[in-house]
Amino acid sequence: MADEIPNADSPDRPRATMPEPPATAAFRAARDLLFRHRHDLDAAVTAFHWPALDEFNWALDWFDVLAASPDTGSRTALWLVHDDGTELRLSFADLSARSSRVANWLREAGVRRGDRVLVVLGNQVELWETVLACVKLGAVIIPATTMLGPDDLADRVARGRVGHVVSAAERTDGFAGIDGDWTRISVGGPVPGWRDLAEAGSASSRFVADGPTGAHDPLLLYFTSGTTALPKLVQHTHTSYPVGHLSTMYWLGLRPGDVHLNVSSPGWAKHAWSSLFAPWNAEATVLVVDQRRFSASRLLDEVERRGATTLCAPPTVWRMLVQEELERWSPRLREVAAAGEPLNPEVIDRVRRAWDLTVRDGYGQTETTAQVGNAPGQPVLPGSMGRPLPGYRVELVDSGGAPASEGEITIPLAGGPPTALMVGYQDAPDEQAAATRNGRYHTGDVARWEPNGHLTYVGRVDDVFKASDYRISPFELESVLLEHPAVLEAAVVPAPDPVRLAVPKAYVTLAEGHEPSETTARSILAHARTRLAPYKRVRRLEFAELPKTVSGKIRRVELRGAERAEHRGTRRAEEYRDTDFPELRS
Repeated sequence: MADEIPNADSPDRPRATMPEPPATAAFRAARDLLFRHRHDLDAAVTAFHWPALDEFNWALDWFDVLAASPDTGSRTALWLVHDDGTELRLSFADLSARSSRVANWLREAGVRRGDRVLVVLGNQVELWETVLACVKLGAVIIPATTMLGPDDLADRVARGRVGHVVSAAERTDGFAGIDGDWTRISVGGPVPGWRDLAEAGSASSRFVADGPTGAHDPLLLYFTSGTTALPKLVQHTHTSYPVGHLSTMYWLGLRPGDVHLNVSSPGWAKHAWSSLFAPWNAEATVLVVDQRRFSASRLLDEVERRGATTLCAPPTVWRMLVQEELERWSPRLREVAAAGEPLNPEVIDRVRRAWDLTVRDGYGQTETTAQVGNAPGQPVLPGSMGRPLPGYRVELVDSGGAPASEGEITIPLAGGPPTALMVGYQDAPDEQAAATRNGRYHTGDVARWEPNGHLTYVGRVDDVFKASDYRISPFELESVLLEHPAVLEAAVVPAPDPVRLAVPKAYVTLAEGHEPSETTARSILAHARTRLAPYKRVRRLEFAELPKTVSGKIRRVELRGAERAEHRGTRRAEEYRDTDFPELRS
């Protein structure tokens, strides 16, 4: 059941608290303005301004303030439901104290302000404790999925200039061959050569910062996929994500006392969006249903059983949910949302018929927070991702930079960038210059304006695509394929899939002496499987001469067009799939 809060809908309710620090008061004022205009997007966009902050530490100046308040301290902040059905509920006060213990212990272990901390944890309480602790310390967090292989981990340690690693014990083997003078901290059991985070339980729960935190000090580094190079490092500050996610909070429609369930894997930006900053900005409960193998029916059971009031999931999950008989469940949901890729109109219709709720689409990036969305109380145009959200101005431009009715989504930088925009790409001046050319931040995504002011997503400017809500870089997959002796050239494009929306498909030109046979296909797919994280795996393969430009560049656009227009998800006779081979199925 949701925590009952008197007058929870009123941001102006009396508070039995001491006067708040100026930064906290400014943040709260900006947030409460959005609450007051929660069903009037035009009024919210007109009235909202990002709070002007010189110093701000979200964990100390916001989360711990909530924890110390008689209004919020005893309310549930984090509600973890494990795969075996057991659960853990922690109040704001509980989590504040636990994260302070971790912060003090990490400080004793050598973590200092500005140090880079690679965090490789799943949906476990230590993830939230560690993140809050690092924010308090002023350390820079590098989130990473537990699905990364040794090569990916080595790249993050090296290019991230990592000083400390906090890893799930069962994932520490991935660091075995990575040398360097970095602190090794395991979670979930002792590991030889690694310190055990469990020791933090004996540390003091009283944390004292070593000094003020600048609002623009670095806080987060996210690795994101690139098109023709290694993943870039997206830099965020103590305001760009914590404060920036006020726009995400508004789009999700979160209120104090909500129980918010977000379906997202740790390590990705969306997990920070909706399983950390946005709900706690709203004084809501973060509900996490941890599933090692996803089950739509079990997720629906937990939504109903735990009294979730708001739900956000990627379209891939929504497509799985609507395969169930939704009418069997009677959830307490008030708001439902989707992000990560365009949402199918039929999914919206199915949910509306079953629950009388409209799934609202939204758009943003690792580099930003929620930029565009179908906000609560606003009419939803099927197929549209909504309108610009409070704090964002969005303009579409053509390839020459002129305003266009259909073009690249950009954010004008005149007058200063929005608080929620990244600082930039670390050690990538060319990419940074390209992303901010001509006085705009260029998203690399294309949309079109609808007559009513809504935006409809069209596609990527470059070749990056989404598969099961994960961004896939063709360059990275092609590089792995080219390591196989049979592969002369390779091009990876998205192939239509009824569940994942798209899966990586490789078109391969063979080296001399190799035959386009089932045996060769099995060997190449098996090689890619051992070198790529599960979400990146090449699922389909076709032997072909690759189409090229006059200058010799591969025309991926032609291959993508063939997959969409000609195949429409049906199987070609010359195509091989990982499901053809029992040892590769997963």
